[in-house]
Amino acid sequence: MELQIKYYGMLAEISQCDEELLNFDGTTGADLLHFLIQKYPSFATKDIKVAQYNQIMDLGNKITSSEIALLPPFSGG
Repeated sequence: MELQIKYYGMLAEISQCDEELLNFDGTTGADLLHFLIQKYPSFATKDIKVAQYNQIMDLGNKITSSEIALLPPFSGG
């Protein structure tokens, strides 16, 4: 499946791009993170949130959107 991945914050800095088009053979958010950690090893130390349809998804859920956002760790109150 072809995915449009959008990176935000420090993840854009690490990947050196705001977005990219990737061919991905996995099915879940966890599969996608594993795939991206192979490409960007620094992602392994980050608490990355994966979002589809503008909502953070559970990593065990199936990817059903062709546009995915990766969000860096954030805090606030």
